[in-house]
Amino acid sequence: MTRPVVLLAEELSPATIEVFGDDADVRHVDGTDRDALLSAVGQADALLVRSATQVDAEVFAAAKGLKVIARAGVGLDNVDVAAATAAGVMVINAPTSNIVSAAELAVTLILTSLRNVARADASVKAGRWERKQLSGVELLGKTVGVVGFGRIGQLVAERLAPFDVQLLAYDPYVSHTRAAELGARVVELDELMAEADVVTVHMPKTPETTGLIGTEQFALAKPSLHIVNAARGGLIDEDALYEALSTGRIAGAGLDVYTSEPPASSESAARLLELENITLTPHLGASTAEAQEKAGVAVAKSVRLALGGELVPDAVNVAGGAIDDLVRPGVALADRLGQLFTALAGESPELLDIEVHGEIASRDVTALKLSALRGAFRGVVTEQVSYVNAPVLAEERGITVQLVTDETSERFRNVVTLRGTLRDGTVVSVSGTLSGVDQEHKLTEVAGHALEVPLSDHLLLIRYDDGPGLIGQYGAGLGEAGVNIAGMQVSRKGNERGAEALVVLDLDESVDRDLAERIGERIGAHSIHAVDLVY
Repeated sequence: MTRPVVLLAEELSPATIEVFGDDADVRHVDGTDRDALLSAVGQADALLVRSATQVDAEVFAAAKGLKVIARAGVGLDNVDVAAATAAGVMVINAPTSNIVSAAELAVTLILTSLRNVARADASVKAGRWERKQLSGVELLGKTVGVVGFGRIGQLVAERLAPFDVQLLAYDPYVSHTRAAELGARVVELDELMAEADVVTVHMPKTPETTGLIGTEQFALAKPSLHIVNAARGGLIDEDALYEALSTGRIAGAGLDVYTSEPPASSESAARLLELENITLTPHLGASTAEAQEKAGVAVAKSVRLALGGELVPDAVNVAGGAIDDLVRPGVALADRLGQLFTALAGESPELLDIEVHGEIASRDVTALKLSALRGAFRGVVTEQVSYVNAPVLAEERGITVQLVTDETSERFRNVVTLRGTLRDGTVVSVSGTLSGVDQEHKLTEVAGHALEVPLSDHLLLIRYDDGPGLIGQYGAGLGEAGVNIAGMQVSRKGNERGAEALVVLDLDESVDRDLAERIGERIGAHSIHAVDLVY
């Protein structure tokens, strides 16, 4: 039997290569030599890269037999995932390889800022001896606010425990019980900013979290506050941070990530270079030998699974492998329903039922459960969510997850439903199906409202008391903003005037939070959610 060809386009560790053993023909090429890469990839079944090799549509066009592309790292900036999907190539990365390194860097930045380590180093190397001017403060007994209490935030909390700190956590998607297990008290962001001596940020970057900490939050802070961001650039408003640091509103900061990198390329970030009371590092979160080793070994193991035709849990664009043909089309649907559920819930549920109704319920639908969880945690955590770590993320947040199957389905051939109970007892539910020859994703129910509307990329969902002229008002609001409505459906509970209505609008482009809120205020909506879905 011919062994599959595994092409390494960048230097990877011996341990990574050892994963393949004698089961693959491992070859090497310089991925930065474009001609050499295009020539070599034509014979490859799998391609492994780090960050220097650009893998785009041209590469996939040249790689007729390529089955899988793997990046030994967390991000995928150098891999065109859409082009890979179009070419039928599985994309893999190592989403959790750097979480310990990232947590340790955050702790390092905290201590560096509190003790003026970077300034002291520069001072001594410049021939000065400024002991009095560079006096710092102890971490012992301080109140530390962790903004984003996912896996990395929890690792930071564990590493800070020996300093006998008081821990506060802000994260709508973590249970109070799980936080309490790590000695943290869950609070709202404003309370955290007002009480903390140190704040460390570990949120994903989404439209909702961009600029999460800005002028209003710094106005609440103690003058002694030190703030650290080793997660994503832009979570802290850089202009507001500059003002807070330069005016003495807060004492210090540490950044490893920026809105534009390097920071000198952006006017707002470049001003931070002028300040003495900030420590800046060049995006070093994953830059440890251990993280790089873990990444290489992890993707090599996933590549082996892919080449063997098995389920690949860490695949970014397809579940891959051993999923029943009848179930496979529902994987993407379940993922998108998970995203929609989280957007509507606004927090993690205490209990989440993933229900599968119809003929596919007679098959193994575990992949639908995993995909729904994967979708539910997209945009909630900083790390890449996979079919492996999604159940772990649910467990860490104290969510009880149940898979419920029923071979009967009243309205549609097959239906997937996510039904979650929130902390206050509120139940949030969304359902969807696959329609027609093209297996189009359809949204069939939201919060008890029956629908049949495309589950498209850009949705606006509004709940309101029905009345004359309201459709015209929110239609006009979108029109004034230049947003086109591609389709819509209104569902009403009851026939009387004033009954609760739910409208789902299919839009040609995304709607920002400010516009959505203005439209909601315009019609007195009970709730309004602008949701962008990906897969």
